[in-house]
Amino acid sequence: MIESLNFTDKDPCYKAVFFETFGCQMNKLDAELSLGLLQEDGYKIVDTADEADVILFNTCSVRQHAEDKVYSHLGALKALKKKRPDVIVGVLGCMAQKDGEAIFKRMPHVDLVCGTRMFSRLPELIFTIRNQGSHVLAIDEDHIVNVKRAVAYRPNRYQAFVTVMRGCDNYCSYCIVPYVRGREISRTIADVKEEVQSLVSNGCKEVTLLGQNINSYGKGLPGNVTLGDLLTELNDVDNLERIRFVTSHPADMTRDLIRTISRLEKVCEQLHMPAQSGSDQILSRMRRGYSAGNYRELISYARELIPHIMIASDFIVGFPGETDGDFQQTVRLMEEIRFQNCFIFKYSPRTGTKAVEFGDDVPDEVKRARNSKLLELQKSISVEENKKLIGKKVQVLVEGASKSDSNKMSGRTRQNHIVVFHGSQDLAGSLADVIVHEVTDLTLHGRLIVCS
Repeated sequence: MIESLNFTDKDPCYKAVFFETFGCQMNKLDAELSLGLLQEDGYKIVDTADEADVILFNTCSVRQHAEDKVYSHLGALKALKKKRPDVIVGVLGCMAQKDGEAIFKRMPHVDLVCGTRMFSRLPELIFTIRNQGSHVLAIDEDHIVNVKRAVAYRPNRYQAFVTVMRGCDNYCSYCIVPYVRGREISRTIADVKEEVQSLVSNGCKEVTLLGQNINSYGKGLPGNVTLGDLLTELNDVDNLERIRFVTSHPADMTRDLIRTISRLEKVCEQLHMPAQSGSDQILSRMRRGYSAGNYRELISYARELIPHIMIASDFIVGFPGETDGDFQQTVRLMEEIRFQNCFIFKYSPRTGTKAVEFGDDVPDEVKRARNSKLLELQKSISVEENKKLIGKKVQVLVEGASKSDSNKMSGRTRQNHIVVFHGSQDLAGSLADVIVHEVTDLTLHGRLIVCS
């Protein structure tokens, strides 16, 4: 925890910042909010660390690989820091919250360690380092995050992430998130709606509501507020075209919410609901709070009410105690549900979580083999499902030029399919109808037929 700082004057120098983000959508939004704050304070955002006076890494702690990558990047900055001692190097986010002072001990050239609840004070923290010349540790667990944003600063004018709650109270046995993000705290509907209206006034057409456990939105708010209430209120925002939300925990998904989604025309027909495993034994050890049968029932109900809904999921392979039989149950779940796409990860022990006590008993080569099998299975399912769209018309919210081919435009359907097609730059931000003529597992390719 840091002391209260005297921040009464703007720092006139050192106004170039390089910012790199690792991890989830929440981290990406935190990065967006942080850069908006720094821009308002006079900083210029640069593309490389060599150009910068301030170098910041917004980090993830969900898997060891993500942390190793950050430490590798930090290590590579030692020479730059020696050459230019005035450069400020900072570590933000989940890894900063988890490791704290240990980052300074491992990487003495790091100047700032800023946790998940303190990024709103970045300009102040940097100012302090400049004037006091010392390490600053800012990991206050009780600080209330200020999520006010500079709405004009976001990667795509037509889309925006919006935080509606922070933290998680589920404490799944493998997950570090509750320890680094804290307990669940929801914003009021009025506060969220005001932000969304401001974004729409700035040209935004689609918002994605974010929460580590978004289905439990409303906890702590008066009046038994639910995510369905929030979606209903946002559905009435003028000129907003689409609403998405992530990530859904199956234990907190309700039939009432599914019914609400089915009747709201602006809520997209897409659900990201991580199953994590198809084995009840593993789900129990994971402390997920549902069975594979419960998961199947929710998906069946959603598809009954919302026929065109697409389901995405996450899976962990090689969780402690996972047998070949457990893994085959996961394979069967994937084959039965036929997900649109899945994020698939090898289990990574996280210090402080319950699962560490189980021991990491699945050999790495087995984890790799299971990971590869699920990836191959999901790819084949995605291709087969996408082929069903060939010759059909899909509505696309055009985002801009395609990243893979600047001569084409790209956007997404309501079901979150990526669509690439020939078109002009002035289509950006509009709704376009496209006939699909070719597909891969990740992308639909088509021909523009009309724009509205």
